[in-house]
Amino acid sequence: MTDFLDTPQGRRIAYNLLKGKGPGVVFLGGFKSDMSGTKAMHLEHWARGQGRGFLRFDYSGHGDSSGAFEEGCIGEWFADAAAALTSLTEGPQILVGSSMGGWIALLLARTMPQRVAGLVTIAAAPDFSEQGFWAGFDAAQREVVMRDGRIEIPSEYDDAPYVITRKLIEDGRDHLVMNQSLVLPFPTRLLQGTADEDVPVDWALALLDHAQGEDIRLTLVKGADHRFSSPDCLGLIEDAVTGLLR
Repeated sequence: MTDFLDTPQGRRIAYNLLKGKGPGVVFLGGFKSDMSGTKAMHLEHWARGQGRGFLRFDYSGHGDSSGAFEEGCIGEWFADAAAALTSLTEGPQILVGSSMGGWIALLLARTMPQRVAGLVTIAAAPDFSEQGFWAGFDAAQREVVMRDGRIEIPSEYDDAPYVITRKLIEDGRDHLVMNQSLVLPFPTRLLQGTADEDVPVDWALALLDHAQGEDIRLTLVKGADHRFSSPDCLGLIEDAVTGLLR
């Protein structure tokens, strides 16, 4: 059953919370995805079998939460995640961040490391608004974004195009993690497919090189795409979380 959290910023966040032993697991979804995705549901099923606490939620403008997707940005989605983490869980949690959720998880880890017991990222996309969208735009596309405040680009995951806004680009620059020290003082597992066409393997290698910590490991899966949702990939996610809980 879906419940709702009213955040300090006045947004209404849809969530599902499974009560159980700690440290619990918090799933952070991707750009324009929702909490009913394959990876989130697989982890919830696993957590239920383990009697472990588990939280999944929709950022504002996503899924059943309030707001319009096109009006959102990284800073607001990060604030949504921070509100969910602090209001709905107790003590350190295992964060599992998929794609954009990996960026959000890194922001949480940077600002409230005391609430993080461990981190698993899946095709993490830190700073993607800048090193993905903006870097990939040509001069004409950049001009459209800055002049009109938005541009539409095709999505291979949805019939509707992605709307990339000037707000997303400019706010993203205020939340970059790859341009400054990134200390991860807890066990961290980075999972990445080599056939990912949205998040290049180079990004995973750069994150591994950039992050500081005594227990950070990267696993590359040959042939896995951005969804990272095959039975084998789901098993790897489960194994990574289980390993951190040990």
